[in-house]
Amino acid sequence: MPREIYEAVQSGRRAELRSEMAAFLPQSEARLLLEIGCGNGHFLTAYAAAHPDQLCVGIDLRLERVDKAVRKCQRADLTNLFFLRGDVRNFLQELPAGAGLLDIYLLFPDPWPKKRHHKNRLLQAGFLGELGARAGQGSRLFFRTDFKPYYDEGREIVASHPRWRLLPAGPFPFEHTTIFQSRAAAFFSLAAVSANGGGRDVVPVFGI
Repeated sequence: MPREIYEAVQSGRRAELRSEMAAFLPQSEARLLLEIGCGNGHFLTAYAAAHPDQLCVGIDLRLERVDKAVRKCQRADLTNLFFLRGDVRNFLQELPAGAGLLDIYLLFPDPWPKKRHHKNRLLQAGFLGELGARAGQGSRLFFRTDFKPYYDEGREIVASHPRWRLLPAGPFPFEHTTIFQSRAAAFFSLAAVSANGGGRDVVPVFGI
């Protein structure tokens, strides 16, 4: 795709995200919980139902998944939950200046197992920097995968990143079995807290 066409497409997608976010982010100081790659919405719908006072947003690239997630939200009659189709980097760019991330969940993302595809993995230093720029004091990042090499690499990247500090092993503050998790023979988890300020005490379960 020619660069000018690509940039026009991205501009249009960012405009769509900006318009959608304006409907549920009327307050510039909002702090939201974000699930990246929300799939069909199983985890975040359960989380939002259990935390009615928290603004929850899920984002995924695939329209069919987002449509299913929206229907779950509507059936549950949740007013604190919103699902968006789009790229998370575009979402972060269009997030209102005063809004910030409370916690971030990245559960079973595509591990891109072939070495030549590792550049496509989401958990990389540059992306952690983008998340950290919108994270506030005590914001936490929760990551889980069933692909051990991705976990090992991700742990090294997070541990060496200036914007994040690894948290000790322990249970995630909220657990709900996703489709991917139910299919996994084993999985591996880590959590980190924003280095922008002191973190809340807690955190993750490691390989089961």
